[in-house]
Amino acid sequence: MAACELLSSSSSQYSAMGKFRIQGSPVINLSEIVSSSSNVNNNIDDTTVNKQPPESPIQVTEEQKLVWLGAAKEAARLAGKEVRSAFYREKTVTMKSSPADLVTETDQNVEKMVFSFFRRKFPTHRFIGEETTAAGVPIELTDEPTWIIDPIDGTNNFVHSFPFVAVAIALSVNKEIEVAVTYNAILDVMYAAGRGMGAYRDGKRISVSGATDIKESLVVTTAKSLLTPTKMEDTFHNLRSLLERGRGIRNLGTAALNMCQIAEGAAEVYFEFGIHCWDMASGALIIREAGGVVLDTAGGPFNLMGRCMLAASSMDLAQTVASGLRHDHKKPDTVEPVYLRSTKD
Repeated sequence: MAACELLSSSSSQYSAMGKFRIQGSPVINLSEIVSSSSNVNNNIDDTTVNKQPPESPIQVTEEQKLVWLGAAKEAARLAGKEVRSAFYREKTVTMKSSPADLVTETDQNVEKMVFSFFRRKFPTHRFIGEETTAAGVPIELTDEPTWIIDPIDGTNNFVHSFPFVAVAIALSVNKEIEVAVTYNAILDVMYAAGRGMGAYRDGKRISVSGATDIKESLVVTTAKSLLTPTKMEDTFHNLRSLLERGRGIRNLGTAALNMCQIAEGAAEVYFEFGIHCWDMASGALIIREAGGVVLDTAGGPFNLMGRCMLAASSMDLAQTVASGLRHDHKKPDTVEPVYLRSTKD
């Protein structure tokens, strides 16, 4: 199959709209998901990577990437079906770190479903997921094939039935993202990329706009709520600076889909602070394979574990934006940085 074809609080309360219920305690304990074993035979050709000596990188072929990418798209569509079935129903919602940081039963169920799907197909692969991490499973990225998954990127959108909700899936090998899928489960739009194979939307090749001038650029970012006064002022500074120079600011409420707007040329700049590796992994590859630039928000090399991202249609534009930002540095996902190389490296 050709690459382009495949790429193709304890009390409960109800909202005023009656669409969701907020609870203070977790609904499902996911801490056992990643540690559970499976004896199910692999039902497709895993083309499992050959184990090399510890000092040697794992060799990855285009054939393997096509198999992995096909599985990622299949998993995303299965997850998307679950997301759509729950989208307009009343939702049981649990607060995590704040009233704006939510998780639903569907987030947890979808992550469990996707983990189980990949475990059946690729029994030796490892996993990093948003909800298992929230349940206490530490983030550990090695050279071994590792699926990085956000089951519902845009949980607040999902809770409010705002139709920009993504399933984000990426596979890291040798600490490089090799395949990635971002699937808008509500609008049925699939973005996909393989390292060195290009980026696609519903099977059609996409590319960044190539803009280099901020005056000709749409900016995509997120203005978070419930910030401290200092962080609120920094946010207003960043927004004001870009509004004074750019064509406007947009936000879809999901990091993964925000990034895809850069990749397909619908916007030129995206930046965000405080996001995690599962928010960024799929979008980083899709943007780079579409010809875009992915950096940290200071304009330096992109660290997958660094909790921030700046993406743009060109290096000149990225550096222009980076030079004017006030930064909000967060504790990294891991102490050891993971710098992703560009396919041009």
